[in-house]
Amino acid sequence: MTITDWPAPERPRERLLARGAAALSDAELLSIFLRVGVAGKSAVDLGRELIERFGSLARLFAATQDELAAIKGIGPAKYVQLQAVLEMARRSLDAEMRSNTVFSSPGAVRDYLRLHLAGLAHEVFFALWVDAQNRLIGAEELFRGTLTQTSVYPREVVKTALVRNAAAVILAHNHPSGVAEPSRADEALTRELKQALGLVDVRVLDHFIVAGTAPPLSFAERGLL
Repeated sequence: MTITDWPAPERPRERLLARGAAALSDAELLSIFLRVGVAGKSAVDLGRELIERFGSLARLFAATQDELAAIKGIGPAKYVQLQAVLEMARRSLDAEMRSNTVFSSPGAVRDYLRLHLAGLAHEVFFALWVDAQNRLIGAEELFRGTLTQTSVYPREVVKTALVRNAAAVILAHNHPSGVAEPSRADEALTRELKQALGLVDVRVLDHFIVAGTAPPLSFAERGLL
């Protein structure tokens, strides 16, 4: 049975219009994006298969074109569309943070970091550079590592801060394991970076760990800064 054969109140599009996007499951939202299923599977069934295959929306969004192509019914066009949707979401959040101070919309900061880092199979060290009014100057990946670790060089972080003419920075990295708890190495690195950046009058406002589907963990909120 195709989705068009379902009772109208049960169809994802009609439910979204009636109750809003938040009322739909991950698979139902994906079905609207996919539009059609494949032989023997509705778009919702295909959405469920994608969630089960990758484990979460975050890991699905981070999937490569080859990984997605392994799923019947997901070709290059769907990969391109998905990347376009993600980039529009990133740019929307980027614009929100640039138009205000980063602390006027802390949820946007967390959402932005999750869109960039959640679901990645390797560790990435990321920076959000801000000016003296805590407005976003730029965001960039500084270092990339393996499944379990990333080498971070304080000297390079300081050089980038000076090039950006930043007054402060929000640091972030991901834990592909899905566990957001900071390690002793994470805490030591944060102290080292805070000290190094302090020598050039650049403040470390926070350090986030992005892992799994939980909100990114804040070092500032944990009292680790």
